[in-house]
Amino acid sequence: MGNPQQDGLDDAELLALYLRGRRKLASALLIRFGSLRELLHADLDALLTEPGVGAATAAAIRALPETARRYFASSLRPGAAICSPADTEAFLQARLQHLGHELFCCLYLDNRHRVLRFDEMFRGTIDGTSVYPREVVKEALAVNAAAVILAHNHPSGVAEPSQADERITRRLKSALELVDIRLLDHLVIGAGQATSMASRGLL
Repeated sequence: MGNPQQDGLDDAELLALYLRGRRKLASALLIRFGSLRELLHADLDALLTEPGVGAATAAAIRALPETARRYFASSLRPGAAICSPADTEAFLQARLQHLGHELFCCLYLDNRHRVLRFDEMFRGTIDGTSVYPREVVKEALAVNAAAVILAHNHPSGVAEPSQADERITRRLKSALELVDIRLLDHLVIGAGQATSMASRGLL
């Protein structure tokens, strides 16, 4: 009835906190939708057909992903320092994993790894997107970035880098190195997971 988490609460118990302690309803919704992720991204009509779910409960459920996105966005606002790779990964997952289309993003950092800007650079279809290294370099120079973290999502939910992902990463790294800007990582975001290409030795 939900996956165990490190803080001792499983998914049903955590969800019940937002449903005024209604643990049975939380468990039933997780069973019905299959996972917490699918529940949180269910449309309003689907939620309202469930027994025990009224307009207020449905609104509370649908507000949770946006609350998470705003929380992580505030932690990576301009001027904020990147404290850990986990924070960056959580922010990017909250921002990208729910999308039905592919989106390529850049996080520009100064020489102390403080956030200068987060840009959604290229938008594509479910099959892919076109990425232009010259545009990434242009924006990095415009904000005087010393380093860049790249990220894009796979709408399929599989966070495994493709050969095309590896090729564009190498091209971007080479283009950024020409202007003395470091590529720190390229994260591939899937359903509830992210893959660091740096940790795979692909940079």
